[in-house]
Amino acid sequence: MKSFLITCLLIITFSLSSSYAESNKNLYEKLDSFGDVFDLIQKNYVEEVEDEKVIEFAINGMLQALDPHSGYMNTEQYIEMQEETEGEFGGLGIEVTMENGFIKIITPIDDTPAAEAGVMPGDFITHINGESIQGQSLQEGVEKLRGLVGTSVEISIARAGEDEVLIKSIKRAIITVQAVKFRREDNIGYIRLISFSEQAGKGIKKAIKSLQKEIGEKNISGFILDLRNNPGGLLGQSIDVTNHFLSSGEIVSTKGRGKRNIARFDATKGDLTNGKPLIVLINEGSASASEIVAGALQDHKRAIILGAQSYGKGSVQTIFPLNDKSAIRMTTALYYTPSGDSIHKIGVIPDIEVKSDFSNENETDKQLDYALELLNEEKSIN
Repeated sequence: MKSFLITCLLIITFSLSSSYAESNKNLYEKLDSFGDVFDLIQKNYVEEVEDEKVIEFAINGMLQALDPHSGYMNTEQYIEMQEETEGEFGGLGIEVTMENGFIKIITPIDDTPAAEAGVMPGDFITHINGESIQGQSLQEGVEKLRGLVGTSVEISIARAGEDEVLIKSIKRAIITVQAVKFRREDNIGYIRLISFSEQAGKGIKKAIKSLQKEIGEKNISGFILDLRNNPGGLLGQSIDVTNHFLSSGEIVSTKGRGKRNIARFDATKGDLTNGKPLIVLINEGSASASEIVAGALQDHKRAIILGAQSYGKGSVQTIFPLNDKSAIRMTTALYYTPSGDSIHKIGVIPDIEVKSDFSNENETDKQLDYALELLNEEKSIN
């Protein structure tokens, strides 16, 4: 059993050649220790644990130790991930990461149970159904949040500025993400991009064309692209979205180990808005693909970035399917804005900082109001 486990670990996680392995006795010693620990768990752990589960925990622990965005997905979780990128999945409607042993909310998704319950970017989930999640992996926590549609889950939230823990009971639902919403604000086109799912690029193009038709292309004073609380998504969609507002130039570059993880993506299409003034709204919940769009438009001076400093997720994850129909998500590169800056753990800093308090339902949308004011005054923003 021990030799079998060591062989599997070599193939799945390290992909080491035999010559490389022979020259690294220390590595073999560590792998031998892994087998010893597995045997000890089988014989001495307080209760029986399925062998497959132990292996999955080991793989996931190895990846999670690297960074909070890497991890293991069993077959069921891999299928759910694929459904999420297609725009429909089950759950509460939150994008999360792990920080300081707790689940941290990157952002709640618009029109989902979590958003309606008042969950906010930066919240920390400390307990699920009264059970502390400290010491558990991100995947374990996510599995506890998921469940049958229509059932409820109770989460305990620690929020900055709040002395007491907030308790929220949220009913699970099928989460159908409408990637793009848009409306007319007098002579200004307002476009809200909720996530970078497979519909994002097409949705933005449709929104621009519809607003031009409704308002009249010559009459449009400008556009507002709202990326607040947008957790990101597909890298390709962030490139497509940015492409709609640029005529040329670099959008983003990625750099990692090996040539396959070094790439540069340039604008290839004409500006669909014909150079109309553009304001991009961001906040603490804008992450990943949202930051690619905001960073590129800011560096090219194509738009004014207004709002609050974004989340700061400047890493690229690649999905590697495994033979048993499971998969791993692993960080393979960092992305850089056209100016060559990495925003990883920093975020995009807005040109105009305007904070807004979405925890109060009666709070006016100061960020949007300010953007509308700028465009209505016909100030030059390019």
